Amino acid sequence: MERSEVVKLLQNHDITPTRQRIEIAAFLFQREQHLSAEKILAEVNLSSHRVSRATVYNTMGLFTSKGLVREVLIDRDRVFYDSNNTQHHHIYNVDTGELSDIENDRVSVAGLPELSDNVQIVGTEVIIKVSNL
Repeated sequence: MERSEVVKLLQNHDITPTRQRIEIAAFLFQREQHLSAEKILAEVNLSSHRVSRATVYNTMGLFTSKGLVREVLIDRDRVFYDSNNTQHHHIYNVDTGELSDIENDRVSVAGLPELSDNVQIVGTEVIIKVSNL
């Protein structure tokens, strides 16, 4: 993704395109991927663009709140940021730490709870955890 495309993407999501945000977004959106904040920090800093840990965490929180990325919570210690913003599910391998996409039509959810009249379901996200044999 060209720098001008990254700037436009951020602006389209009402995000001010600072140098650090552009660097983080350029790395994150080079392809569909699942990344932890620590991985983003390490990779962005490898390319000699210095960003702080706090900047990465704050930027990923902003990108999530603006709908630019999806936050995938595996457990309280593992959070991934998903650059694929379409509706889909995930498989998480607890042995390798790998998170993979599952297309929405490959999973069906039955037995959803009855809800009160003043709420509606806006989405369902399934994370299937697997272990190697």
